[in-house]
Amino acid sequence: MNLQDAMYNWLSIKVVAEERETDQAAQDTSRFFEEILIEDHGLTDIKIEVTTDYYVVNYQMNNQQNFKKFPIELIDALLLSIQNEPKYNQ
Repeated sequence: MNLQDAMYNWLSIKVVAEERETDQAAQDTSRFFEEILIEDHGLTDIKIEVTTDYYVVNYQMNNQQNFKKFPIELIDALLLSIQNEPKYNQ
């Protein structure tokens, strides 16, 4: 899985996991994608910043500081979908 896809998946499920702290599947999936970022892509010092329009993921890779930006509405789509599905809110 390439870095962009892994980071998008991780950030999307991390937002869900933070909102739904008792959702064990969300917690496990968030950890799974974080492991991919760390083990497969060598990321360290991963931090999320929220601006008006974007989630900005700051990280180090190969001893260089980098970042990727993701539109808030794109990342929050998974959480909204889960919240709007009655079977996930019982």
